[in-house]
Amino acid sequence: MRVEELEVEIGAKALPGDLAIPESARGIVVFAHGSGSSRRSPRNRMVARVLQEAGFATLLFDLLTPLEALDRTNVFDIALLGRRLLEAIGWAGKRPELRGAPLGCFGASTGAAAALVAAAEEPAVRAVVSRGGRPDLAGEALARVRAPVLLIVGERDEPVVELNRAAARRLSAPYRLVIVPGATHLFEEPGALEEVAALARDWFLEHLVPAPAGSGG
Repeated sequence: MRVEELEVEIGAKALPGDLAIPESARGIVVFAHGSGSSRRSPRNRMVARVLQEAGFATLLFDLLTPLEALDRTNVFDIALLGRRLLEAIGWAGKRPELRGAPLGCFGASTGAAAALVAAAEEPAVRAVVSRGGRPDLAGEALARVRAPVLLIVGERDEPVVELNRAAARRLSAPYRLVIVPGATHLFEEPGALEEVAALARDWFLEHLVPAPAGSGG
């Protein structure tokens, strides 16, 4: 496993990021953190470790500069966050060791909306996972997403459960909504985050990793 602390070039900005690349990576998953968080989100980093163990490269980066993050309107500017994520996807695709690698997005909270906006614009995004997300904030982009979408919500995060159900009805892409029993918004209950990580891993294995030749039924 090669791990780099680097800067992701987003237009004229350079945003801090952490890129991990296993040997013979199966694909790459780009993370979009939620409001009030950063690339150092312990929950996203735990999910990233599980994905790395499954053979996926991961990119976690700050969607905003420290100065931008002080302005709360930026934190909820889904169009801006989606553009940043799109540019990070393009940046990752230019890395020689990742060129042509199947790509997915993992978004949390507002980052889930950004991931869906990016997926609506970029055909290279082959799968999306949302953790405690606000997919409703993706608005009209929901109908244009073609990548399969996994929506994971805690059972006790009741308002967000309903927002996810409503957003799911607007998707034209294949999707699955999983409600984790007993879990709250941050999945802090014993075993809850581990379940999120396993669900995400299996979703990306299903949709990013090509099936072996001759495996059709």
